[in-house]
Amino acid sequence: MVFSNLVHRPLRTLISVFAISIEVTLILLIVGLCLSMLNDNANRQKGIGFDVMVLPPGSSFFTGISGAPVSIKVADRLRTVPHVKAVAPIVTHMITTKSLEVIDGIDLNPQSPNNYDKMGQPFRYLAGGPFQGPDDMIVDDLFAEQNHAKVGDHFSLLNQEFRISGIVEHGKGARRYVPIATLQDLLGSEGKASVFFVVTDKPENTAAVIEGIKQIPGMDQYVVRSLAEYASLMTVNNIPFLSSFFNIVIGISVTIGLIVIFQSMYTAVMERTREIGILKSLGASRFYILNVVLRESFALALGGVLVGLAITGIASAFINYNFPLHRMVWDGHWVLRAAVMAIVSALLGGLYPALKAAQKDPIEALAYE
Repeated sequence: MVFSNLVHRPLRTLISVFAISIEVTLILLIVGLCLSMLNDNANRQKGIGFDVMVLPPGSSFFTGISGAPVSIKVADRLRTVPHVKAVAPIVTHMITTKSLEVIDGIDLNPQSPNNYDKMGQPFRYLAGGPFQGPDDMIVDDLFAEQNHAKVGDHFSLLNQEFRISGIVEHGKGARRYVPIATLQDLLGSEGKASVFFVVTDKPENTAAVIEGIKQIPGMDQYVVRSLAEYASLMTVNNIPFLSSFFNIVIGISVTIGLIVIFQSMYTAVMERTREIGILKSLGASRFYILNVVLRESFALALGGVLVGLAITGIASAFINYNFPLHRMVWDGHWVLRAAVMAIVSALLGGLYPALKAAQKDPIEALAYE
């Protein structure tokens, strides 16, 4: 009976299924993209290979937002701490011209104590090599893929032309790197840095290094975090307004599903008033009528969830292929949540029409024109 009722009005059924699929797709795409960007940033920070991060006083756990307010000579003080193996000061700058991106100013001079390649594994060059001049830039392979860039190409950054000197494997910090002295000059922050990455001689000495840094005169106000602590902070709840944004998206999506199913099932109940009267005259109970209507709502929701997953799969494949920098990774937890929310909203939307159908008087229903 449920199947017959659904195919009786195929267009209405398809519209309801499509509306539920949009609800599922909207949740999975927006949440998936945000979480993927968050996880990607955390993984790239881990890929740098540091054990301890030292930020200026009052900094958030984001890097690249506060400019370069600290003297680069702080790195020399950090090297005096026992168990410190290497220190690399970085200048970070956030740009929002085409997309949100953080540019890293780094030192790749092999003779410099601030050499960025001392952080974990050195850059793995897929083409070209390190900086050859102050106007050189290194990009990762995903940036090169999305922008069809190759060694020797020129890109404008902060109103200055940079030549790509090398393309490296992604996963170690930023997407684009320029010489630290050049970025300092462009930002008017000569001799200053944004963040200091510290490598310890042994991971188990991380806590001792953090305590040693805090004991340096004048360093007690600096924000000092281990890699593990930084990774634990990269969650939705720690990103300003992101949790609220998720709740708004979910609320709108669930409301759409609820209203569409309510309208669909309410109209269906009104159309089937005589049929409901016949069923009741044949002995059908209120629970039976209620069950039929809710099963129809569930069937619509299930169809919408399956179509929504298919649309999300196609959309994510398109995004991953055309926009390598904004890859979407499916989250099984959110797939389950989106499916449950779609089904619950559909059942809630169908509840009132189901109750109305169950309460109809069989004599009045048979007399309905």
